[in-house]
Amino acid sequence: MRMGSRNMGKQIRFLTMTALIFCLGACKSTKTVTGGEADARMSAKNIIDNHYTNQTKFKTLSGRIKIDYVNGDESQGVNVSLRMEKDKVIWMSAPLGMVKAHITPSKVSFYNKLQNEYFDGDFSYLSHVLGTELDFEKVQNLLLGNAVFDLRKEKFVSSVAEGNYQLKPKKARDLFKILFQVEPRNFKIATQQVSQPDSLRKFEAKYTYQNVSGNVLPEEIKILAEDKGELTNINLSFRNLELNKSMSFPYKVPKGFDKITLK
Repeated sequence: MRMGSRNMGKQIRFLTMTALIFCLGACKSTKTVTGGEADARMSAKNIIDNHYTNQTKFKTLSGRIKIDYVNGDESQGVNVSLRMEKDKVIWMSAPLGMVKAHITPSKVSFYNKLQNEYFDGDFSYLSHVLGTELDFEKVQNLLLGNAVFDLRKEKFVSSVAEGNYQLKPKKARDLFKILFQVEPRNFKIATQQVSQPDSLRKFEAKYTYQNVSGNVLPEEIKILAEDKGELTNINLSFRNLELNKSMSFPYKVPKGFDKITLK
């Protein structure tokens, strides 16, 4: 069945959103702190210190991702191939290379062979769609199971909620609210929320994890984005992850394609 241009535009949108979100990777821990059940006596500072002690390192990642996307009446699912070099490039390809994305810290680019179109832009569009301001570093943290904000730059109060450590800022922010839940076993993020009540924007990501060659990596991420009442759900399931393999990132917009602007 041939898809209309509107549906294809939405498919490209969620592929591109996912490509940006995929700055995550394969990781190799330098030192790991492990715990058990959440201890209500643990201070916020110790929770945050353990979270950063467990920051992960990697060079490259390859694998496959099952993406399920729902926005209003529109729902789609697709498997994509992923290649990534940390801090430098994210490459994604839909089946048969019909849609490819090439992401760097300064540029987002993709093309669509079915519509003979291509896009070049920055992170502002994704920031709008996902309801929170994003850059390359925040996207990496998001997908690694790390806090999108540097928790060491302000004071938090801690409690235990749903079996996780919960962190809230001692001083409320003027423009937006943040909340983090840290799972007690590996001190990875269980849930992170960013909301801007005045702008009716909210972003939430919930995580489950898997062990890949001794590395703790997200297995599934459930993302909920709200912008002025419009809800977008994106579920990401990671499969066949391989770490630190040599790889290339072939990408070239075919000649004759029309440049498009996403609105």
